[in-house]
Amino acid sequence: MKLLGIGSRIKHSEFGLGVVTNVTSKHYWITFIENGLETLSLDNKEIEIIEAVEDEVDTISFYEVEKSLRSILQKYSDISEIVPIADKWKGGKLILESGTATQNKEIPIDAFFHKIVMVRDRIRVMEQKINSSNLDENEKIELQQYITRIYGSLTTFNVLFKLQDHYFVGDKSTK
Repeated sequence: MKLLGIGSRIKHSEFGLGVVTNVTSKHYWITFIENGLETLSLDNKEIEIIEAVEDEVDTISFYEVEKSLRSILQKYSDISEIVPIADKWKGGKLILESGTATQNKEIPIDAFFHKIVMVRDRIRVMEQKINSSNLDENEKIELQQYITRIYGSLTTFNVLFKLQDHYFVGDKSTK
């Protein structure tokens, strides 16, 4: 079997769609869209090749791999960013317990997580619009402080995110 090169697109029965991000003498390092980085043996029978890139000796930076992966995701999907829920919450439910005699409410945690991600993404868009607006610098700073406080208020939900890069981050300064 010919070795896959960095940038090859594959499908795995357990991990889903992915891109080869590194090749060693015994393993492929594959970044999967929904499951992150996995190391698989070169002879793994569950790898289905979608698009092979010839194995080359040249090395490639993580930035270039990330750029390629983003390009592939944008080209072959209708979503701009995949934000996976932490594995321990998959298939779970959120139970809202009433303080009165009314009935409790159960919500699939995946649906709740999707709403949290939408809130986060909309706050990011608002932040970008503020930063690119014609407001004077003091107004931008004041509004940015509100955005930072909003992120800080939402850090409780970070436990739901699989990857720390997707977390809400509040003000880190020590005032």
